[in-house]
Amino acid sequence: MGDTNGQVVAGGHGEGNRLDQLTVPTDVLNDKENDSLIICDLGNQRVVQWSRRSGTTQGKILTDNIDCYGLAMDDQRYLYISDYTKHEVRRYQIGDKNGTLVAGGNGEGAGLNQLNAPGYIFVDRRQTVYVSDYRNNRVMRWKKGAKKGIIVAGGQGAGNATTQLSLPQGLFVDTLGTIYVADMGNERVMRWPKGAKQGTVIAGGNGRGAGANQFNDLEGLSFDRYGNIYVADVRNNRVQRFSIE
Repeated sequence: MGDTNGQVVAGGHGEGNRLDQLTVPTDVLNDKENDSLIICDLGNQRVVQWSRRSGTTQGKILTDNIDCYGLAMDDQRYLYISDYTKHEVRRYQIGDKNGTLVAGGNGEGAGLNQLNAPGYIFVDRRQTVYVSDYRNNRVMRWKKGAKKGIIVAGGQGAGNATTQLSLPQGLFVDTLGTIYVADMGNERVMRWPKGAKQGTVIAGGNGRGAGANQFNDLEGLSFDRYGNIYVADVRNNRVQRFSIE
């Protein structure tokens, strides 16, 4: 907190597919139990693990040949990975290369048993999977073992009404089941209470721009323990923090 310079903890050797390189990383997890980072290395179609111990110079491939976009880990240390070209989310034990299908997997489409370019994901303590269903402009919830999901945000076509989403990205769900989603196409962050038919704008929503209340292609989002929300503001090349009441 307060640092003006960051520290490289993975990659940093230019774009490439060597084990000391990354290409277009899209998501990262902090695996505290193993003191390592798990990174979705999209450009190399792989998920890699980098130890945070000093002296680490390269990562280890956990799974490859996957068009990964989003990552999540549950309380039992299962790893969840979205594959946006297979339109599915799979659950993996660390070291398992194949995984188990937990959402989608029925081809590209808008059915309740389908996804269309799933991106960011969130998993709760019951192993319920929430998915930003990017091209379907909705957020889906898949209970453990379910054959189809439930629409929990959006799903009314692309648009900027409070009942709609447009190209949803970053995703977070609190213990009350409230959904926070980066609504990229509308340059805003939305909050959807559990069971609600519409959401409210809690950040952005003032058009595309570089102002302190604007975004230019937002993607990932995260919370700290004090309830502040952090948003990756992609084309403004910055991370913004907002205090949420």
